[in-house]
Amino acid sequence: MTRRVVLPAVALAAALGVLGALAVFMRSPLFWERYLSAHAEPLAGVPAWYQPRERLAGGDQPVAPRVTPELESLESQALTAAAAYAAAQGSLALIVARHDHIVLERYWQGSSFDTLTDAQSFTRLLAALAAGAAISHRKIGWPDEPIGYIVRELARDRRSAITVRNLMQLTSGLAPPAPGRAPWGEAARALYGTDIVAAARARPLAGMPGESRAPQSADPQLLALALERATGERYASYLSEALWRRIGASDAWLYLDRPAGAAHADCCMLARQGDWIRVAELLLGDGNYRGYEIIHPGWVQAMRMPSRADRDYGAYLRLTAAAAGAREPWVAPDTYAVDNEGGNRLWLVPSLQIAVLCTASAPRGPDFDDARIPNLIVGGARDFVPPAARPGDLSKIVPGH
Repeated sequence: MTRRVVLPAVALAAALGVLGALAVFMRSPLFWERYLSAHAEPLAGVPAWYQPRERLAGGDQPVAPRVTPELESLESQALTAAAAYAAAQGSLALIVARHDHIVLERYWQGSSFDTLTDAQSFTRLLAALAAGAAISHRKIGWPDEPIGYIVRELARDRRSAITVRNLMQLTSGLAPPAPGRAPWGEAARALYGTDIVAAARARPLAGMPGESRAPQSADPQLLALALERATGERYASYLSEALWRRIGASDAWLYLDRPAGAAHADCCMLARQGDWIRVAELLLGDGNYRGYEIIHPGWVQAMRMPSRADRDYGAYLRLTAAAAGAREPWVAPDTYAVDNEGGNRLWLVPSLQIAVLCTASAPRGPDFDDARIPNLIVGGARDFVPPAARPGDLSKIVPGH
């Protein structure tokens, strides 16, 4: 007589659960490898799970000349105070440049100008600059060109009306993924998934393009896709030849969703931290880098135009200190910053030709004042005239002026 073996219900459920989990893992091993690695690593440092990667070829040219602060009319005491604040806030580096000269460098935690760091949300700024280059090269018609003309899969529904400008200003109207760290959630799939282009193309329209700002990875990802379609090149290839190589930066790496797959345009680029000062020079020069026109003049000014949906923001740029929760405004009215949700900061003051880069591997805490460092440095510029001390509108005082 054959004896039947009856498994307890709990044991049977556990066995089925293990088999189910194994089946899920086998369907997407790369996703689970990344997801589990990311949750096992500390927040600081370069994530090991940014794999695979694609090389972003650079030009590896000399850095900007280093001069003393006094030669650029900057007070050393102000720079020292800014460096002390940056150090107290757990920064990796503070680099200050003026008129294409580096006037201050301070490094902590064993880093240097050449240290490879996570660019975080700085990554998406390059997509906007590359879009300007593509317009300069007549690969894209104009900033308000609907992406339905470029990405044909989106031409059949209302998403075709989303423009290049909408994607740069994070105002596409696409529904952002629900927040959360669960592996089955949309946010996790966007970061660790193996087909980020399909995920971005699948985002439904939740509102009219241009009407509201909603930061999400789909917007820069679709912008990168539009650049690939318009130029006929891989994103890394076009980014290299149109921008990164031309500003003399060293080789960098873009995080891919799978081998030979799509590059993340929203985050996760690995580059020398000092090379972002080169990007700052390009921004301050309105597309001109050390005498060479990289992007037609006017494009950076267009990126700085306030979004209709939120006047605190431009194209991946933050236009007010209040947008970052600073305790006071920026003292120079034309200051703006590269928008970033992580620890990196890049402030620019076109009127004084000052750029301030402050990097950090971990997100900034609630005690970080986003105006403190740039205000200390600008306040130490001997030729800075505070707005209250400037003359008013002469037309109100002298007729005809």
